[in-house]
Amino acid sequence: MVKELAGAFERIADLLEISGSDTFRSNSYRRVSRILKNLTDDIVALREANVIAEIPGIGKSTAAKIEEYLETGKIKMLEDLKKKLPAGLPDLLRIPGLGPKKIAMFYRELDVKNFDDLSAAIEDGTLAQLDGMGAKSVQKIADGIAFLKTSSGRTPFGLALPVAEELADYLREFGPIEQIEIAGSLRRGCETIGDIDLLCAHDEGEALIKHFVAYPSVTRVLASGETKGSITIPVRSEREIQVDLRVVPSESFGAALQYFTGSLDHNVHLRGLAQKKSLKLNEWGLFSGEESVAGAEESSIYEKLGVAYVPPELRENRGEFDPDLKVDELIEIDHLRGDLHMHTTASDGKNSIEEMAAAAKKLGYKYIAISDHSKSSVIANGLSVERMWEHIETIHEADKNIDGIKIFAACECDILPDATLDYPDDVLAACDLVVASVHFAMTRKKPSPTERTIAAIENPYVTIIGHPTGRLIHKRPAMDIDIPAIVEAAAKNNTALEVNSSWQRLDLKDTHVRMAVDAGVKIAIDTDAHSTDDLSRRHYGVRTARRGFVRKQDVINTLPLAKLTKWLTQSRE
Repeated sequence: MVKELAGAFERIADLLEISGSDTFRSNSYRRVSRILKNLTDDIVALREANVIAEIPGIGKSTAAKIEEYLETGKIKMLEDLKKKLPAGLPDLLRIPGLGPKKIAMFYRELDVKNFDDLSAAIEDGTLAQLDGMGAKSVQKIADGIAFLKTSSGRTPFGLALPVAEELADYLREFGPIEQIEIAGSLRRGCETIGDIDLLCAHDEGEALIKHFVAYPSVTRVLASGETKGSITIPVRSEREIQVDLRVVPSESFGAALQYFTGSLDHNVHLRGLAQKKSLKLNEWGLFSGEESVAGAEESSIYEKLGVAYVPPELRENRGEFDPDLKVDELIEIDHLRGDLHMHTTASDGKNSIEEMAAAAKKLGYKYIAISDHSKSSVIANGLSVERMWEHIETIHEADKNIDGIKIFAACECDILPDATLDYPDDVLAACDLVVASVHFAMTRKKPSPTERTIAAIENPYVTIIGHPTGRLIHKRPAMDIDIPAIVEAAAKNNTALEVNSSWQRLDLKDTHVRMAVDAGVKIAIDTDAHSTDDLSRRHYGVRTARRGFVRKQDVINTLPLAKLTKWLTQSRE
């Protein structure tokens, strides 16, 4: 609720700026959005206590708008702003790097109202003629439009999975269901998915389908039959997603689950194996003539075909049938003993060191690293050198006072545009570990993002390279970075590369992760948590790592505390 509310105030600020309002007014709404994002109390509880107007930075007028949203799901001011502007104009904000001021200029000077108008202005050269719009700026916008086109129509894994799980729970309300599973690319842990596939074993298919299409959030019913139903439902406020439910008999459930999980290339390979054994494989089972020889259990399909069971995340026909591959050694959530990248109220986090430690203990963790932002991340309240020295002492005190978990003093240190690090070496040496990340100047040519990252890797105090490509799924493409060169440098310097579990990042991506572990590089699966709730998104990183063939022994935060401490010391040598 609070995320959507913060987004509404951010959109008000954007539309005010596009409409030509003064910067002070639009920034006041951006400030409200930031306050809401950092709010630790439940907004509904604050409303019930009638204290919203007492939140620092929230005035009576703003409080009224918050009350309005909580009551109706809308803010009249936002709806009015939308009506005043061409419908397609705010959509241009989706283009990476294009802000409301430039959109306002395009609208005012060239009557650009939507993507088509903007593309036409690029093609006919009129956009480049505007003040401040050189060839490089125009090309950057064109690249952003192309990026959006390639990513549209698919939903990030982290948005789709909660929707699928909620629907599965809704289906269970129908009554006893023998089996129900999420299938498709979502089950394989793909970073984006086209639609959601659900599979059930049940004797009353038509009745179950009717229950399915009656789901309260349905926007459209596409099909409703005896064994299959299709609906669309909203995912947040910006998109819809199609959900397909198939009901099969229990004796075919395993075969159907394998078939509808995919991928197509993996299934084609399996069908080839079946043909070599004079068998036929389809969604109903594995058949010898008319006789079913497997189908109720998914694992039996693989067993009958003479190959090891392949975990869903590996089913992309990228080497998963290699007989030497130990698929049973893949990383599991329970293997993680800690998290080495998280933020607190010292920078831009929502919770204190003590609160993060308590939440980590509930997950069964034995250690965490507090890694708040360095000084150049001004927007994230990065710590000056003086504040960082004080913060290190504060972390050490917390480590002494909190039983049952080790708290490492760390930082997320910016890799600066000139390839130096944001803190001097004496500060980095005082930290137990250092996460080094690129946060800005991502398109700079010299030194390049690759050169900057390698320079950080070669610093003896850098332990982990955080979110190495800098991408944000569907929002910002990865930096133009030489992954093989990064991997080679990391292997040479015993520096770990991060799989960032934030669903917006999933960085490194699966194919890059595999390249790294094949080269002997160690991986850190971290959440980059900015709140206690964020710690629970570790499973997104684990799924991505599994897709990259990562084993327990490849991940530094699966090590027992003593062995991790030894590794941290050795990595600096």
